[in-house]
Amino acid sequence: MDSTNQVRSFSIKLWPPSHSTRLLLVERMTKNLTTPSIFSRKYGLLTKEEAEEDAKQIERLAFVFANQHHEKEPDGDGSSAVQLYAKESSKLMLEVLKRGPITKEAEEVMISEKVKASGEIIFDISGGRRAFIDAEEAEELLKPLRQPGNKYYKICFSNRSFGLDAAHVVEPILASLRDQLTEVDLSDFIAGRPEDEAIEVMNIFSSALEGCELRYLNLSNNALGEKGIRAFEALLRSQNNLEELYLMNDGISEEAARAVCELIPSTKKLRILQFHNNMTGDEGAIAISELVEQSPLLEDFRCSSTRVDSEGGVALANALGKCSHLKKLDLRDNMFGVEAGVALSKALLGFSDLTEIYLSYLNLEDEGSKTLANALIKSAPSLEVLDMSGNDITIKAVPDLAACIAAKQFLTKLNLAENELKDDGTILIAKVLEEGHGQLSEVDLSANGIRRAGARVLAQVVVQKPGFKLLNLNSNFISDEGVDELKGIFKRAPDMLGPLDENDPEGEDLDEEDEEEGAADHEDELESKLKDLKIKPEE
Repeated sequence: MDSTNQVRSFSIKLWPPSHSTRLLLVERMTKNLTTPSIFSRKYGLLTKEEAEEDAKQIERLAFVFANQHHEKEPDGDGSSAVQLYAKESSKLMLEVLKRGPITKEAEEVMISEKVKASGEIIFDISGGRRAFIDAEEAEELLKPLRQPGNKYYKICFSNRSFGLDAAHVVEPILASLRDQLTEVDLSDFIAGRPEDEAIEVMNIFSSALEGCELRYLNLSNNALGEKGIRAFEALLRSQNNLEELYLMNDGISEEAARAVCELIPSTKKLRILQFHNNMTGDEGAIAISELVEQSPLLEDFRCSSTRVDSEGGVALANALGKCSHLKKLDLRDNMFGVEAGVALSKALLGFSDLTEIYLSYLNLEDEGSKTLANALIKSAPSLEVLDMSGNDITIKAVPDLAACIAAKQFLTKLNLAENELKDDGTILIAKVLEEGHGQLSEVDLSANGIRRAGARVLAQVVVQKPGFKLLNLNSNFISDEGVDELKGIFKRAPDMLGPLDENDPEGEDLDEEDEEEGAADHEDELESKLKDLKIKPEE
């Protein structure tokens, strides 16, 4: 398949960057900020924790700056916004390097500087140490929000715990900003408070913000449960234009999920909905599916680690069938099973814009995995991330999976860890990756019972990829000689080969001589199987 011609056949929009791209930028900036340099010798070296916080702040500010530019020329391809995004990130990173590590006494000055750096449009007190806020500190911290004519449209109170006294200080300030706020982040803002006090604080914030026309609302990491959700009733009932809603790690039970559906009057503009790490279960998933069904513009849906079984999985899959604009789907770590996998495969047929899909640890087995792989062949032509780890996939499903991978020439990350591919499946996967796949950067086939032959073939393929970064073959059965062979293959780029500290060379069933002979037979057999793969270029 000619990947160059395929790239030209798509109209590529460079802006906005994907969530994974934004996270990658944060990761790179964190590494740069913690690497010794001429600045660190002069101003001091940041800790990893401090650098990561700074990197997150820099990325957010740069994104807002570039996005405002893009909104003024929405018909462009986004290249100028990307340039501004990179330029602003570099500028702010240089400022942090020159500032050096901060002391506790300088924390509030740092917050003030970040507010100014944002052009007085984002008010963010999440930086620095996680701490309780009393009334006196709230008065001091929130002074900029009291200034007449301020232009703040986003507030972030995450990582600071508000008690009743501080909430009463905040209340009139937030009420005065109702007409200008469009983004509110109240994640992790009541940590350590007794339940009664936390509920009252949430009531106060909710009443103060009632009537705001928000596009972004983050209530994650607050252990809300149904009581917490209903404490935000005034705010939620006044929202008709939400585009992004985050309710992660909130103890969202069946009752809480129903409360969310009951209280939000409209999700017709919703693009991002995230419910990661809750206690949703089947009945809760059925309630969430009603919300999903009423969100036709949904682009990013995450319902991972939510204890959803087959019935809830089928309900979610059927609802997702109405979301034809979906770009990112994350359903990891649930108990879907084969039936829900088959239902999801029907929904996938309508996902022409999908770029990332995470289906790990869903008990899909061979049958569910084959059905989903065949559905993906017919959809998602620009798929970049495919994660189907931990699904008990064996060689029986690999030909279908290989055909899917062969059709996805834009893949950057492939994760099939913790399955049962063994050498047969690994070599078949390697053979289809050999052709094209010029953007591939990460492959994870750890814990798959792979021996020397399969590891060698896969390594020889990925090491040739121009932008490749990491091959994970840990927790397999590669002999000591095989490990040495892998290190030899990656001798010019040793960082590309992940750690092998959990590899078990004694786990092999064959001795070296039998293995080499068997590998040759496998390759002949697999070549024959490959000829039967009916892989058609995406139209």
